[in-house]
Formats: sequence, structure tokens, C-alpha cells
Amino acid sequence: MVNLGYPEPKAVYVYFHLRSPYCYLASKNMWPIVDDFHTQLVWRPLGGWHGRSPPDRAKVKIPLARQDLARHARRLGIPCVPPPITTDATLAGVGSLLAEERGLLRPYLVEMYRAEWAAGQDIGQPEVRNAVAAAIGLEVAEYAAYCAEPANQQRLLDHWEEAQAKGVVGVPSFVIDDQVFWGNDRIDFVLEYLNELRLARR
Repeated sequence: MVNLGYPEPKAVYVYFHLRSPYCYLASKNMWPIVDDFHTQLVWRPLGGWHGRSPPDRAKVKIPLARQDLARHARRLGIPCVPPPITTDATLAGVGSLLAEERGLLRPYLVEMYRAEWAAGQDIGQPEVRNAVAAAIGLEVAEYAAYCAEPANQQRLLDHWEEAQAKGVVGVPSFVIDDQVFWGNDRIDFVLEYLNELRLARR
């Protein structure tokens, strides 16, 4: 199908949290959004507890979420080794912004999630993040400094404010115009919507 709808790529806002198991799942099957359609992925990582269940609810939810994750992982044929519950992925989210700037977002997500959800490592630890950065070709000193910069950390807070203004309540969420698609199991609906907009590359 030829794109007849838009002269410019359609913006798809992607709200992700590097701590979310459902973002791990989404990272495996969201790429047709940019590979198969005339779109621009607008990357919006979050940090802290933003987009996630608050701590009191998380204590109850985590065992069920991990059962659910294991089922999805078996279906996808991917590893599932949960990281420590205390993992804070905020700085890994900050670092994803540098990876995006360098054109390395996809390999960054693949390798960071591999460390976290396939090997069960704590990506809150700088040595784990730095190893991922080095593996995908980022300069480690620059990466570490970027993650530590308060202005870069503030961007994640700004993303959450923007997300709430768009009606986002959790991750992963994909926003196109006024349409919000929440959940790794909603990606098919994203692709259907892009097809309806006649944005398929061929």
C-alpha cells in the first residue's frame, strides 16, 4: 500500500519504563510500527514510579505480574529471569535518551532488557548499565555523565507530565493523535490504526 495520507511521518509517542515487564514484552514486537509504516517514533522514557503501580499496590501485584510475564515469555520464546524487586531503572531510562540521539535506541533496549529480564541483573547498578552502553558502542564515560546530569533526569519528569496530559495512565503506551493504546497486547491495534490512516510503506 502506498502512503497517501501524510506528507510527513506520523508521530507515534511511546511512553516506556525500563523497569516494566510489559515494556520488556513490547520491546520484542513494537518495531513494525516504524519498520512497516510512515511514522516517527517519539521516544518518551519514564522513571521512578511514574506509569507504574505505586509501591503499596506493587507488593500485591508483582507475584501475579511475574506469573503473567512468564506466560507471555513462553509464548514469545524469550527468556524470563526477573531482576531484583529493588531495581530502580530511572537512570537506564535517562541513558536511553542518549542512545536515541546516537541512533542506537533499538540495540540499547534489546541489550538493557536482556541484562534485566533475561539475565536478572539490576540495571540500577552503574556497572550493569555501563556494560550495556559499551556493548552497543556508546562511550562509557559520556554515557555515565549523561545519566548523572540533572537536566537529563528532569526530562523523564517532563515526559510524565506530558503523558498525563495526553491521558496516559500506564506503560507501555502508544499515542497517535488523540488515540491512546495502553499495553503490550495493544500493539496490534496500533498497527491496525496505522493501516486505517493509510500509512503502510508498501
